[in-house]
Formats: sequence, structure tokens, C-alpha cells
Amino acid sequence: MARARGARAQMALAFESAYGTPPSAGAFWKMPFASSGLGSEQPLLESELLGFGRDPLPPTKDAITADGDIVVPIDARYLGIWLKALFGDPTMTGSGAPYSHEFQSASWAIPSFAIETGMPEVPHYAMFPGCKANSINWTMQRSGLVTATVNVIAQGEDPAAASAAGTLEQMALQRFSSFNGSIKRGGSQLANVVSGQITYGNNLDRIETIREDGKIDGLEEAMAMLSGEITVRFADKTLLDSAVNGTPAEFAFGYEIDADTRFTLTAHAVYLPKPKQTIEGPGGVEATFAWQAAQTAGGGRMATATLVNDVDSYDNPNNA
Repeated sequence: MARARGARAQMALAFESAYGTPPSAGAFWKMPFASSGLGSEQPLLESELLGFGRDPLPPTKDAITADGDIVVPIDARYLGIWLKALFGDPTMTGSGAPYSHEFQSASWAIPSFAIETGMPEVPHYAMFPGCKANSINWTMQRSGLVTATVNVIAQGEDPAAASAAGTLEQMALQRFSSFNGSIKRGGSQLANVVSGQITYGNNLDRIETIREDGKIDGLEEAMAMLSGEITVRFADKTLLDSAVNGTPAEFAFGYEIDADTRFTLTAHAVYLPKPKQTIEGPGGVEATFAWQAAQTAGGGRMATATLVNDVDSYDNPNNA
């Protein structure tokens, strides 16, 4: 009997035209991923009834939830699919490669998509319709693989013995590395940075109505948020003065292989708290700023994500 192995697992993703309705076969991308916690679960409720002895009566099934974290590479091509899921359709410029895809925060409606995870040995294929990207977070540091964790909420799970995704569209993977990373403040490289952590969230609200199939009715976008941490060696008072004065500044977190292959998330108005200064030994002194982003003065958008690559469209492959 064959046993499922992670090395043979596959993931397919396609954007939906109608919430909860997966596209037809052939509209899916083959997605690279490091791990997936996406799945549905249905807990049991312990019986509270008395009068039948010390042994409990059978439990009752509770509501079904379908969600989980997916760890994905931050790369030059596939990242655009996740950015579209998080921000909505981009504005694209360029009549030929390179193309610049600009994603903006504050969209009132982000697209839904379907994900199918497959383990062909069993075989077992789980289709998750009505997915939306709830959040993304990643860490910037001097070395190590560059990955992001995307939290996904699905309407439900539909298992099958065969794939419904059909032939998958595959792009060449071109990963960014930690060596390509930079953190800028006001357009200038920020000095003495040890690490940075970035989180963008849509704060999705589940519409939990009563249904025969136990699925949710949909997901609504609440207030967006962009926050994180910057850890620096304490060498000057640039960030500390900004924190004390309450003055916002534009921060840009990015990776660049060359001018034609780059990704930048720009937070247009970042506010810094005043951190506690601690001395923990004879080594260097560090300070960690837990920053928050907001809309700019006059109601300008909070964030812009720009991805420059050779991909001409992030519509579904058979609609491109």
C-alpha cells in the first residue's frame, strides 16, 4: 500500500469568478510551497447530559473550519499570485518585459481563489473553494532562505480521489535571497539593521450562517493592517528621535536581483514607538522598534507593493 509523502505532494491555485466555485480544469497554476497547514477540521463537543451513569454519552459534532498557514518562497514570479490574493488586481505597466505590477492596499474587495492539495500515492486530492488570503508575514535577515507565511481561510474542503485541476501551468522559479534584501527609510538605506519583520493583514471576517453543508457563506474584509519590527544596532539616534517626536516616515522593504527583477513593499507612513534601551552584556547594544503603518496625511494609501518581472498577466492561465 502506497503511503503519502511530502516530496510528492503538489498544490494548485486558480482565482474564482464566483465565490466558492472553483474554475474548470486547466485554469490552475502549479504552486511551489515549503509546507502547508491548510485543511478543515470538525471538533467534537463533549456531552453534558446526566442521568445515564458515570460513562458519558456520545459526543456531538461541532462546526467545520477550514484554514491554515502556507509557507511559500519569496520569488520573482509566483509572489505576484499571492500579492494579487492579498491586495487585489494590480496596475500593470510595460509593453514588453520587464513588466511592473503595482498592488495597492485598501481595496474594498480582494479576489477569492481555489486551492487543491494533492497526494497522488493514496490518492487523495482536497479542493478548497472560496479561499481568501488573510495575511502574509516574513522576516528579513542577513542570511537564510527567504520565505513568507500566508494565512488562508477557505469556505470548506471537498476531497476526491482524482485531481480536478487538470494540467497545471508552471513558471520558472527565480527566488530572491537574503543577500538581495534592503530596508530603506525615506529613500535611503537604513544603517545598522540586524533584522526586520513584516506583517500585512486583511483581518477577514467569516460569515458564519446556518447551512446544510456546514460551510461559511463568505469572507468580508475588515480594517487592513501593516506592522512589524526592526532590530538595529544602537549606533545613532535617527530612529529613536523619530519615535520620540512621533514623526512618520516612509519605509521600503525589498529584494532586487537587478533592475528588471525586484520586489518592494513600501509603507508610506510608518510610526515608531519609543523602545526600552537594555544592556545585556559586554557586546553590542540593540534596539527593537515595533512599528505600525497607517494612511498618509490627507488619506493617501497605507502601502504599495511593486513586483517587476517578465510575467505579463496574473489572470488564470487559460484567461491570460
